[in-house]
Formats: sequence, C-alpha cells, structure tokens
Amino acid sequence: MILAFLIAAQLAVEAPPAETPGITRTNLQEHDLSIAGREAIQVRVDFAPGAKVPQHMHPGEEIVYVLKGTIEYRLRGQPVATLHAGDVIFIPYGMPHEATNVGLEAASELATYVVEKNTPLVVPVK
Repeated sequence: MILAFLIAAQLAVEAPPAETPGITRTNLQEHDLSIAGREAIQVRVDFAPGAKVPQHMHPGEEIVYVLKGTIEYRLRGQPVATLHAGDVIFIPYGMPHEATNVGLEAASELATYVVEKNTPLVVPVK
C-alpha cells in the first residue's frame, strides 16, 4: 500500500500539465536556484483567440510578461486585469487565477516561475 502511494506520488510530480484546448506551452528553460529546494522555470504560453486557461495555482510565484495580444487575468479576490503586449503581472505563491485571450488574434506570454522543486507546476483549482 505504501509503495503504491509512493509510486503514484512520483508520477504526479513528473506528469506534465494537462493539455488545454487552444493553449500551447513551450518550455524554454529550467534551472536550480541558490535557494535550497527552489527552481526557476520559463515557459512561453500561446493562446488561440478565445482560449482560456482554467483556474489553477502554482507552488511558487509566477511573473508574466505579455508578448503579444490581449490577455485577461482573474486573480481570486482582485479586480480583473486586462494586459496588452509589454504589460506585466505578478501572481503570488498559491494564488488561484485564470487567463483568457480576449482579443481577436493570437496572444502570447512569457511566464517565469520561481517554484518548489519536485512538485507539479500547475495545480487545478476546483
């Protein structure tokens, strides 16, 4: 029983984020930090028009730079933020949030995560 739990836990850590229709994630780099147990991960996220990343959170901070398009961010308990190319947003550790391309064209962001190592990067929120 314990062995089955450990195997399931390891698979959960190694599993990539679930595919979301209209969203393409391109992993750019991943590096250990000088802070024990933390790593930095950079990902380019491309959104088709109208595509939405459902509510989720991360085991650390997320720093977003919008490369192109118009993306609406909803962070729990905060006003809606509509960002355009060149805008940035900081998403605190464990903050439930979602993002939607509200423009008529494709949108892209550069997401930089400073997160706990060996944990799933994306945790769905129900």
